[in-house]
Amino acid sequence: MASSNDDWKPRLGMEFDTREEAEQFYLAYGLREGFGVRVRFTNWKKDGSVSSCRFVCCKEGIRKKEDKCAYEGKIRRGETRTKCLARITLSSKNGKLVINEFVENHNHDLLNRETTHMLRPHRKITEVQAYEIDMADDSGLRQKEVYQLMSTHAGHSANVGFTEVDVRNYITTKRQRSMVYGDAGYLSRYFQRQLLENPSFFYAYQMDIDEQITNVFWCDANMILDYGYFGDVVSLDTTYCTNDANRPLAFFSGFNHYRGSIIFGAALMYDETIPSFKWLFETFLQAHNNKKPKTIFTDQDQAMSRALEEVMPETHHGLCTWHLLQNGIKHLGNRMKKGASLLTDFSKCMYEIGIEADFEKAWFDLVNEHNLHGTTWINSVYEIKKKWAACYMKEALTLGMRSTQVSESLNAHFKCCLKPNLGILQFFKHFERVVGEKREKELKCDYESSHKLARLVYETSPLLIQMGKIYTHTIFELFQNEFKLFLALSIPIRHETDSLCEYVITNTKHEGSFRVSFNRVSTSITCSCKKYDTFGILCSHALKVFELNDVKVIPDMYILRRWTREARCGIVQDFRGKEVEQDPKLSRNRMFRQVVSKFIRAATVAASHSEESLMFVDKSVDEMFKKVTECPTQGRDNDNDHPSFVSSDAMQPKGFKKQPSSKGTKRHKSFLERQPKKRSAPPSKHAQSSRVAPQRSSQVRELTTNMVDGVSCSAPPTYEPPLAREDMFVSHTTMLMAPFDDTNIGALL
Repeated sequence: MASSNDDWKPRLGMEFDTREEAEQFYLAYGLREGFGVRVRFTNWKKDGSVSSCRFVCCKEGIRKKEDKCAYEGKIRRGETRTKCLARITLSSKNGKLVINEFVENHNHDLLNRETTHMLRPHRKITEVQAYEIDMADDSGLRQKEVYQLMSTHAGHSANVGFTEVDVRNYITTKRQRSMVYGDAGYLSRYFQRQLLENPSFFYAYQMDIDEQITNVFWCDANMILDYGYFGDVVSLDTTYCTNDANRPLAFFSGFNHYRGSIIFGAALMYDETIPSFKWLFETFLQAHNNKKPKTIFTDQDQAMSRALEEVMPETHHGLCTWHLLQNGIKHLGNRMKKGASLLTDFSKCMYEIGIEADFEKAWFDLVNEHNLHGTTWINSVYEIKKKWAACYMKEALTLGMRSTQVSESLNAHFKCCLKPNLGILQFFKHFERVVGEKREKELKCDYESSHKLARLVYETSPLLIQMGKIYTHTIFELFQNEFKLFLALSIPIRHETDSLCEYVITNTKHEGSFRVSFNRVSTSITCSCKKYDTFGILCSHALKVFELNDVKVIPDMYILRRWTREARCGIVQDFRGKEVEQDPKLSRNRMFRQVVSKFIRAATVAASHSEESLMFVDKSVDEMFKKVTECPTQGRDNDNDHPSFVSSDAMQPKGFKKQPSSKGTKRHKSFLERQPKKRSAPPSKHAQSSRVAPQRSSQVRELTTNMVDGVSCSAPPTYEPPLAREDMFVSHTTMLMAPFDDTNIGALL
């Protein structure tokens, strides 16, 4: 302010250099007095300077009357205008803005100091506060919790500078801007951002004849690495429905070397038909360089089973036991409820019986005892017994997995954050957070495994000393349990020669016996329990025979690499044949965290000393920021930051997605849509055909390819959609079909 007097109250003749300076002065005056401020008008000269302007009380004038056509159910806001005349008027004089009118009195009560911060003109979310809100929202905090956190940080809600409503409006507005091009635009930008962060990121989508995406699959570099190391046994779970179109969320998961759950890829499915599952399995294999799992677990879905037989016929298909029991309850009702004898007998056939002949006898007794002759579901389950019965699953590597719900904590996380009304934007944030939490858990296991020594029940045992250094702590505990069990075993029958030995081993506390064959020359060993074949660690029966034959070291052939501490060693290639890097920008990210930590520490120390120290830090940061923005950007990024376009071979269509017949329910209409409308001309044939199409509120348009009936994968990563304008009539598909550079965008617009 250029006035000779620094008084806080306006007066005639007071001068200001700019309109913004005058506005800030009157805002401060209104905050002190207890009223809000609005800009009534601003007149401009031809040279762009302000000739006159007026600032009024927020209660000036009267609100316009509601349109008579507005429907009666609309909620009207309370009246706030009182025709207040309080104002200041400024006009230009000698290059200054001078107050030539000042009306001080108001015709309404002024607010007290405790409520003035709620006035709209005095509420503003700063850039730093917006960044904090974004981080809190990405962390999964609710909007109310975000505001409470910032109020606590500021000392009181009056010191925050905005209200809880402003937080909600800010988050909503940001989401709307992110979705300015709808689901397709956000999906494109999300995948492009992932490709910029790591070129090994993979995604693919399938379209129908209407150029609408039906199925979407994606997996990041960490998922590709995880599958390369631990993709021998896979679980496919499709029990979750997410977003406002109730699309099933399918995710491939498995066990890491700590037997913790990890995700190998995820997909949003349009339907659960054979063509959709066939496309999903083919795309999954392409993403992981055509490496097929040894065993895959799914639910009892016929479409999924048939698609799996076509795409991966050599992969052993196991059924989820949990889904199988749920289907039993559905078909047999109370006869399969908890505690029922039928459920007990069925579970025994499923989990406990390890010999095929014993299973057949137990199943025959179950059918006769419970009078289940002719029951369709019982007969159908018996026909696929090799997919769920323990005695038949002994021939497949399962790692102890019998259900698609490999981790109850993972399921709980997904059920908690994936709601039916979730939008595509919120879904990806929630999904990334759940995956990040599981990876953080593995890092904690890595720390404990390297920081803590294995606990040996027998500290002098050579076998335990060896495996304690090789296995992870989780697997070593399982191995040590087998070691403790062999002390209770006995060998009633043995046949030994110079090279081959056969033993019959029994347990003093359990019925049954196991046959173990051992070759003294090659130190190879097999057991009828098939513990090593199914789980990957030696059983107590084999350890008993090793001890009997004075074998003090486990042969390398019986140490499964996926259970060891070195399980993540080795090179994994992506679908392009290039080595996958977990984080190409790891050094830059580490340096960023260090720099942020230094800034926070400097500000904290300065604030604890004096106000002068804090001002010095603030001034230094401003100077540093100015120098950084003026630095040349040459050589800022390397080649990994801008991956080249994917070859045409990786973008070939995977097949035509046929539109299945649907009896889908229509969406609920609003009050206005239910009102009778005037008759119009009969619709065209095209309109009639589109009217009977299934409702898909979240189906997304083609993103980056000019092929209508097919699939696109790993889209080019450098396109940034321009801001929307009212005169923009180019379709989204047409715009994204063009090459991604500024010249083509300008030509389209």
